Amino acid sequence: MVEAKAVSTPLEQHFKLSSKDSSKDIEESKRMESIPYSNATGSLMYLIVCTRPDLAHYSSIVSRYMGNPGRAHWEATKWVFLYLKGLSNRGLLYKHLKSIELNLYGYVDSDYAGDLDKRRSLIGFTFVLGGNVISWKSNLQPVVTLSTLEAESIAMTEAVKETIWLKGILEELGFYQRSINITCHSQNAIHLSKNQQFHERTKHIDVKLHFIREMIEKRTVKITTVNKHYVPQSKRNSFVKESTIS
Repeated sequence: MVEAKAVSTPLEQHFKLSSKDSSKDIEESKRMESIPYSNATGSLMYLIVCTRPDLAHYSSIVSRYMGNPGRAHWEATKWVFLYLKGLSNRGLLYKHLKSIELNLYGYVDSDYAGDLDKRRSLIGFTFVLGGNVISWKSNLQPVVTLSTLEAESIAMTEAVKETIWLKGILEELGFYQRSINITCHSQNAIHLSKNQQFHERTKHIDVKLHFIREMIEKRTVKITTVNKHYVPQSKRNSFVKESTIS
């Protein structure tokens, strides 16, 4: 790994990991026992908690197979470390800047049926304050969803819950927050979060939708879609890449 060439992406698309790639016989299991797979994935988790939110999704993937990793899982893990090698001097850097407003922004997304083993969807959200990331999450949803809309609604619910918690902490510290903007790319999920009319196809997620609508009506949050043509200056910072550690 020391002399290996760094890569520019955390994981390439050809890595389609599943439990089918796990060790299938005693010989392969013994070979994998000599590989520090658990230590490697544990190191990634430590980085995520401290200063590398950009690795949250990829660490979530490789850590699922700690119980019985296979060669493909180890190759994917090494790839993540090759990505880290090229960006080893990057991290989150928090500092006080009077020119930056301390307004909280959230971004949420989901990957429908992204888990190849049980076809559970993925939740992913990030919250930014003062131009830097302060909260992030990327993991599997607890249940199997039957549509992209349902997966997006569950992810949005988790993001709204995180918003309420962060808003409470910030206001306790004296930083009052107005209606907090959460950006979501799913037009259907945004429409349902604002529309009072119900449909039989969304009956099973009505509680989550009611919760989101209530937070919107209270002006706790504001759900908006992605604007591809405009990004405010305060959000243009590449949260990890521009925070170089000296």
